[in-house]
Amino acid sequence: MSRPAESVTPPPSENGQVAAPTGSALVSGGNTGHELRLRVGGMSCAGCAASIQGALEHQPGVRAATVSFTEGRARVQGDALNPAELIRVVQGRGFDATIEDSDDAPAPDELRTEIELRQQRTERAWRFRAIVGLGIWAPMETFHWTAHVMHWHFWWMGWLMLVGSTIVFAVAGAGFYRSAWRAAKKRTSNMDTLISIGATTAYLFSMVVIIAQQFGRLADQPLYFAEAAALLGIISLGHWLEARAAAKAGSAVRELLELQPDDAEVLTESGGDATHLIPSRDVMPGDHLLIRPGSRLPVDGTVIEGRSEVDESVVTGEPLPVRKVEGDAVVAGSMNTTGRLVVEASVDGRHTTVSRIADLVRDAQTSKASIQRLADRISAIFVPSVLTIGLLTFLGWWLLAGEPIIGVIATVTVLIISCPCALGLATPMAVMVGTGEASKRGILIKSAAALERAGKIRHVVFDKTGTLTEGLPRVHTIECDSRDHDERTVLQLAAAVEKPSEHPIARAIVRAAEDRELSIPTVDDFESLTGEGVRGRVGEYLVEVRRDDVASCRVLVDGRRIARLTLRDQVRPDARAAIEKLRTLGLQITMLTGDRRSAAEEIGRELGLEPSEIHADATPESKSAFVRELEGHVIMVGDGINDAAALAEADLGIAMASGTNIAIESADVVIPGDRVLAVAESIDLARQSLRTIKQNLFLAFIYNSSAIPAAAFYLLGPHGPLIAAMAMALSDISVIGNALRLKARLARARLRSS
Repeated sequence: MSRPAESVTPPPSENGQVAAPTGSALVSGGNTGHELRLRVGGMSCAGCAASIQGALEHQPGVRAATVSFTEGRARVQGDALNPAELIRVVQGRGFDATIEDSDDAPAPDELRTEIELRQQRTERAWRFRAIVGLGIWAPMETFHWTAHVMHWHFWWMGWLMLVGSTIVFAVAGAGFYRSAWRAAKKRTSNMDTLISIGATTAYLFSMVVIIAQQFGRLADQPLYFAEAAALLGIISLGHWLEARAAAKAGSAVRELLELQPDDAEVLTESGGDATHLIPSRDVMPGDHLLIRPGSRLPVDGTVIEGRSEVDESVVTGEPLPVRKVEGDAVVAGSMNTTGRLVVEASVDGRHTTVSRIADLVRDAQTSKASIQRLADRISAIFVPSVLTIGLLTFLGWWLLAGEPIIGVIATVTVLIISCPCALGLATPMAVMVGTGEASKRGILIKSAAALERAGKIRHVVFDKTGTLTEGLPRVHTIECDSRDHDERTVLQLAAAVEKPSEHPIARAIVRAAEDRELSIPTVDDFESLTGEGVRGRVGEYLVEVRRDDVASCRVLVDGRRIARLTLRDQVRPDARAAIEKLRTLGLQITMLTGDRRSAAEEIGRELGLEPSEIHADATPESKSAFVRELEGHVIMVGDGINDAAALAEADLGIAMASGTNIAIESADVVIPGDRVLAVAESIDLARQSLRTIKQNLFLAFIYNSSAIPAAAFYLLGPHGPLIAAMAMALSDISVIGNALRLKARLARARLRSS
């Protein structure tokens, strides 16, 4: 029976520092040295993330850092990283931080539960604050306006509103004040600083007025207790809606993790179908699992018994089930549709394909596009700038206009209306949607930068073999020399003598016989003729298969030729449609191959390519040089070792999932191994995501650039703080809504294509 792996906490080192975990929390990062992942708690806005990121980037040995407010995660890349020091840096900014140790990573079910609990806690907290804030503000505001219309002047009205707003401050405002206080202790500021100062100013100003009114002064001055309460309630409502939207936008990871079942049926040693049920996370390599029809695979493995059709759309995006027999590989999360299978686990339950895909998607959603870094830089200096503008607003109204009361109201309005949340959410929300939707199509976009670059592509360069074609020779024609032997007989005899051979031509001939469901006779006296072919005795006949070249061979019986077989690499079924789709997107196409010109042009004609779009006889070096010399934004699509340099040279490298590990590692995007159309889908999806990012940033910039002057010049009137709170919440909602509109549009397109 399999046993769960033990969890080991790294001990402190001799200098008292916490040692880096042995897992991929601190992992090799290629040319960036190592990568450390942290979980960060206490962030309330994108400005918090920008503040932490700036602090991390200034640490010795750190080459790059990205902090995601929406994910609550940080990734730090560099050399000789000191985890304990980096944690202290984050804590020094007033936030919580822990190492995310992914070698002892949570199993998919544990991670799913963790994500759901975090989202539920966040939503519940903001919902409660919004209900309390708005629930008390609504009757306060109603009573205030009723008294104004009816000309009621009760002495206790102001005190009643003071009590109501104080309750709102204690409940709905507690989170804002804690965050602002943490920042103040570290001599920094964040969005909550603006909200806290704005709400407190309105509250204290109203306190001064109500006390003055007891002595017969400022009798006509309105109170802002209701506005202060509304500010906290409306912003809490905005955060609640934001949390709900972020959960929807980032649902791809949760949905991926849900594909892996919580439990697995492990076969016992007693034989038959006797099983015992264990958590999927406890499955170990070598365990034999019973997969019943209609159930999902808990781990990756190999079929050792049975045959069935398996729905692998979770990995490939291909909606049609794939036939699986003994020896075939299967992946976690895929659905067994028809027959009973026994699968030998090849990995443990914590490191399946599903969990690796989920990690890639989470990393992509945490990463940042270059366009977002501009927004982050603005957010980092935004709060100090707004505080300065607020001070200048008050001084201007007081010293220049002689209206200190208007100055207070205008200053409060400036502080409230200028929250940079919309600016900080503009890019990550669209990135979460784009990368998440891509993963549902089997497309893995490794970073936000890759998503951004894919949206700017103008030229697509394809490798031929294994990319536009299947990369495997298949029997193309069978030319029989006499009527004594038809195609079926020729194929049976050839397959019989080729079956013991591992040569690609041999495998193609055997595959052709199996595809036609022909019985393959037994061969005796098998002999491999080095460089020439094979021969053996099939019944009473001496059968030989002689290679003419890489694309043809002869079949001889007792020394007499009976047929000639030609072989060729087959174009992938959707390759031509993919090229046509790319043309409709306005992209230039080039096929780059190491094959001879004649073979390349034959495939090119089948794909609808012009001779000028075909470049043959290419070496790995010339492929890389060709890509480098192209002007404009270039994608290289390949699958082999000889494509790795060109993939790295291109603005964006796309690897087929069926390709070599080195090609996949060199690429920025990985697509299903048999779907060339996914190249066009990834570019189209990236363009739509980039368009949404630009729209969101435009909305955010327009909002802030117009709202702050309007507030400073008192254009919103005496009720400016209330209007400002509503406007700020609406700006966040508009950005979030635009991202969710992208999600709905991409989902509809995916459903149509499937």
